[in-house]
Amino acid sequence: MDFVEIPVDREAFVKLANYPLIKHTDMESEMRNEAVEICTGAIEKFPGLQEKSAQLVKDSMDKKFGAPWNCVIGQYYSFEITAEVKHLLYLFVQGTTAVLVWKSQ
Repeated sequence: MDFVEIPVDREAFVKLANYPLIKHTDMESEMRNEAVEICTGAIEKFPGLQEKSAQLVKDSMDKKFGAPWNCVIGQYYSFEITAEVKHLLYLFVQGTTAVLVWKSQ
């Protein structure tokens, strides 16, 4: 069995985890792909400014898929939400930044 060696320093880890890792979703594949692109683009546009990134994701999702969408971006949090069926996405971007996007009723 092959094991992936975890780098000791943070920069090497971020380079290793440069792709978005989808932890949980129930979205259709087309919507999921567009949502992942929106989320990664927002985080890359505003590095370190999670509030602005979350607002950009929310506004983009509202415009693209209809309101009301919600977005939480951060590290080290847990959640319990109620979302519409097939409108939930939870992923990690850049290794440690978690993004939760869901549509409420």
